[in-house]
Amino acid sequence: MSMTQHAEPAVTTPPAPGRKESDGRTAQRPLALRLLARPEVGVFLGAAAVYVFFLIAAPPVRDGSSMATVLYQASTLGIMTLPVALLMIGGEFDLSSGVAVLTSALTASMTTYQLTLNVWMGVIVALIVSLAVGFFNGWMVVKTGLPSFLVTLGTFLILQGANLAVTKLVTTNVATDDISDMDGFDQAKKIFASSFDIGGVQVKITVFYWLVFAALATWVLLRTKYGNWIFAVGGNKESARAVGVPVTFTKISLFMLVGLGAWFVGMHQLFTFNTVQSGEGVGQELIYIAGAVIGGCLLTGGYGSAIGPVFGAFMFGMVNQGIVFAGWNPDWFKAFLGVMLLGAVLINLWVRQSATRR
Repeated sequence: MSMTQHAEPAVTTPPAPGRKESDGRTAQRPLALRLLARPEVGVFLGAAAVYVFFLIAAPPVRDGSSMATVLYQASTLGIMTLPVALLMIGGEFDLSSGVAVLTSALTASMTTYQLTLNVWMGVIVALIVSLAVGFFNGWMVVKTGLPSFLVTLGTFLILQGANLAVTKLVTTNVATDDISDMDGFDQAKKIFASSFDIGGVQVKITVFYWLVFAALATWVLLRTKYGNWIFAVGGNKESARAVGVPVTFTKISLFMLVGLGAWFVGMHQLFTFNTVQSGEGVGQELIYIAGAVIGGCLLTGGYGSAIGPVFGAFMFGMVNQGIVFAGWNPDWFKAFLGVMLLGAVLINLWVRQSATRR
């Protein structure tokens, strides 16, 4: 009798789970490095430092009414800095933005007074003119291929000369007439230049608009297709065009957005002071651009945020008013401005390089 031997089946023990391999491309970066990569982190730290400095150096800043004044100064700059920042993310500049604010105010004032119209008619005409200036800048940049620096420098000179010449021609003066007794003035003033009470402190309505516009711009940049288009055309417009991004529409609309901001700030100035000086506005465009750069926007485009320029504008307002509250010579403001600009550029450069290396 033969017996057949059956081999026992081999029992294999699964290998002990080892450490999962991952490379630098898929590993989750630490929170600190992810924060460093954000364009607004550097300016936030700078704004906090400036705020603490003036809290110590200028005790009046601690008062609620003083802080309301700081926020008002920041808001009038910040409302314009936001569209300028979006334009810079899109890879372009607008050197005419400062005088465009004045053009808007002059147009509304002279249209209303000289033609004896309701104030709202002047506001609408000013809006059309402001959007037309933005469209012209964008169209010239896109169709000619010229640098926006040169195109908007030309527009800046045209508007600067026209503001003064047309005002003298129409009013025989360098300032427009007082429109405070015109129909519709009170209603327009409530919208563009009123104040509201918070805890016994009068806060200008521009502060509210500034924060709302910043939230809207942030949502557009981070959550909409148009925001992706802005980053794409700022990074490389030819590559963006190759993947279907409407480069022409995006760039022209960004310039028109600057025109819209200029109209809004111009209306605020008009209904705050009732009259407009035709020689003002020169130099403001550099402050708008500086605020965007301090806020983390690159001069080369394709990088930035809408929150960073909010902190940048706050730094401007804090320094501008903090110097006054501290009793210092206000002539030092421009020196502080230059230091802030250089410091912000160096900090942003260090932040990006550190985040990239790690």
